[in-house]
Amino acid sequence: MELNREHFRAIIYYNLQRQLSQQECLAELLSVFGNEAPHQSIISRWYGEFKLGRVCLSDDPRVGAPTMAATQENVDAVRKLIIEDRHVTYREIEAVNWCQKTLDRFNSGISKNVYSIVSGEEKPTKVIRSRSVSKKMVATLVSKAGHIATISLNEQRTVTADWYTTICLPKVITELRNINPKRRIILHQNNASSHTAQKTRQYLTEENVELLDHPPYSPNLSPNDFFTFPKIKNRLREEAWNKCFENWFERI
Repeated sequence: MELNREHFRAIIYYNLQRQLSQQECLAELLSVFGNEAPHQSIISRWYGEFKLGRVCLSDDPRVGAPTMAATQENVDAVRKLIIEDRHVTYREIEAVNWCQKTLDRFNSGISKNVYSIVSGEEKPTKVIRSRSVSKKMVATLVSKAGHIATISLNEQRTVTADWYTTICLPKVITELRNINPKRRIILHQNNASSHTAQKTRQYLTEENVELLDHPPYSPNLSPNDFFTFPKIKNRLREEAWNKCFENWFERI
């Protein structure tokens, strides 16, 4: 039996009634469900909701949110356009195929496996020191539950497979597995050479990290490009990160 969000929320409510602390609730869920268990921030959120008197376990309806059928209609409409328009390139065809595959894999964003996705991106970011402003390359990784890490390349201007596999990814994977050693990690990254290098693929295989590929030239499908970097200076609540990943599947 596959548990959905409402099932886990019912368990969280039950544990609250048992007067378990949030940490005790998390420990119990991890011991039973492993990496399928909700993130600590989710438990904290629902403890707060229930203490305020909430009794509904379902998500609040989002005005204007597309249904799964509507999302499928969008994909089908784009595919029809590609077939009919000879000017559409192979790049667009790849993007549509990726969207369909990702929608199927994560049940249009409803699957709890969305919480396993770690999306990363590197960009030059302005750094303010005293009266000077300079740009430094940073890698930022996020998940549905929130920001995971922002790692500076120091004096490097480009991301190499060596830096990516010896500094960036080990830091992120260690941080995630310190919280939950059994956590499933699905890495979403673009097609930069440092990401597709044999050294990187070998490292991910050794660390048992699954790979969620990315269609080429599609920044509007990368959470960091359409959400994180434009708001990198803001402190975001968990609900905002949750909305980010909902928007991701709307874009798909």
